[in-house]
Amino acid sequence: MPQLIPEPWFFIFLISWLILLLVSPSKIISYLNLNKPNSKLSKVSNNSWTWPWQ
Repeated sequence: MPQLIPEPWFFIFLISWLILLLVSPSKIISYLNLNKPNSKLSKVSNNSWTWPWQ
C-alpha cells in the first residue's frame, strides 16, 4: 500500500503549507488598510434627521 509511505507526499504537503503560510500574510496585509482616513479632507456633519412618524 503506497499510501502509507510518507516520504513522497509528506514533503510536498509540508512545502506547500510553508509556502502558503509565508505568502498569505503579505497578501492579506496589503488589503487591510486600503483607504486611510485623512482628517483634513473629511468633514464632520452633525445634522440630525427628523423622521415624520415620530
